[in-house]
Amino acid sequence: MVQEMFYKHIENKFPELKTSKFLLACSGGIDSIVLAHLCANTNLDFELAHCNFNLRAEESSKDAEFVQDLANELNKKIHITNFDTIGYVGLNKVSVQIAARELRYEWFAKIQEENTIKYLVTAHHADDDLETFIINLSRGTGIDGLKGIPSNTSNIKRPLLKFSQEQIMIFSQTHKLEWREDQSNEDTKYLRNKIRHQIVPLLKELHPSFLDNFIKTQQYLEQTAAIAQNTIESVKENLFVPERGAIKISIEKLQSLQPLKGYIHGLFKSYGFTEWENVADLLTAMSGKEIHSDSHRLLKDRAYLLLAPLQKVLQETFNILEDTSFIKEPISIKIEAVVALTKASLHTLYVDKEKLKYPLTIRKWKKGDYFYPFGMHGKKKLAKFFKDEKIDVLSKEKQWLLCSENQIVWVIGKRADNRFKVNSETKNILKFDVVV
Repeated sequence: MVQEMFYKHIENKFPELKTSKFLLACSGGIDSIVLAHLCANTNLDFELAHCNFNLRAEESSKDAEFVQDLANELNKKIHITNFDTIGYVGLNKVSVQIAARELRYEWFAKIQEENTIKYLVTAHHADDDLETFIINLSRGTGIDGLKGIPSNTSNIKRPLLKFSQEQIMIFSQTHKLEWREDQSNEDTKYLRNKIRHQIVPLLKELHPSFLDNFIKTQQYLEQTAAIAQNTIESVKENLFVPERGAIKISIEKLQSLQPLKGYIHGLFKSYGFTEWENVADLLTAMSGKEIHSDSHRLLKDRAYLLLAPLQKVLQETFNILEDTSFIKEPISIKIEAVVALTKASLHTLYVDKEKLKYPLTIRKWKKGDYFYPFGMHGKKKLAKFFKDEKIDVLSKEKQWLLCSENQIVWVIGKRADNRFKVNSETKNILKFDVVV
């Protein structure tokens, strides 16, 4: 019965597993042993992967031997590795559970890359999903957390999620399968084990069909989440405006969305932002205030928010020697001597070479910088120039200056300095061209 259900489930929900080789994570416990047999009986093409975390002394080694025997029985290729899990815990200051997760998924990805295997298959089942739901609920979560474990992502497939622990046990007993028991799964000092052994049995006792009802609820939540995501994507199309390597977001338009915090969650979660109060506070903060996620920065710039990836810091100053004809960093510029001026543009600069002092430098702007804008009388602070030109904060941070000693020669791509302009007395003309 379970085998037939599994076959139909693969047909309907995971057809890609019928045509592609995949990697099956196998601990040696009942769930992964049953999954391996179900996949083998369905004639699916897979390889096994087993991690020895060296947490249970001799028992860990016996787990590895057991999975090796399974691979021989099923005539499947197997990958086995050993981890210094405790060493990883000490080095990275994480829990044993997190260490084991990070180690195994990094290793799985490496195997997949080396062997051109697109999909990873794990043995998570419906009871696991219920436990995750309760854990997330206890910590406070949105609809994504309540959806629990995803069954089908771009590279991870979990075909057992629709099956209960009871169904898995029945299959193993019917087929007289053997598996390895991990005694740490009984230790209720771990939150998941406490939920598994103390809370879930009570819920099932309260309502015999509790797990079936939970599975239906998960399906409803996934559908609701899909509708919400479609709405978010539609709002993004109108609200998120790409501009010079960043995304510009009107604060007025964002504030008009209700419920505001719900929209903030939906709009910014994919960029790594999780502190929704901080994002909301940014809307009324002073211009220049910013917050960071692990991958992005969100910055208040007058009436807008600017969203951009975090950038690696380049070196601050680049030198240009007198005989240099081309530079690649930090931007590409062609340098050549010419006999006359041709058509000017923002990307081209003509200067009197005799007025330059080498080496020239290219650097970012800093507070207090000033120059003598071409076509104007007198000097002007660069900050005031940026403001008058309505240049946003992120663009200012990316702005490079061409300098001769401490004097600005060119706000590159924006404005030249009067002090270095070509005139009737100029003997040597130097041309700088930004290569775009």
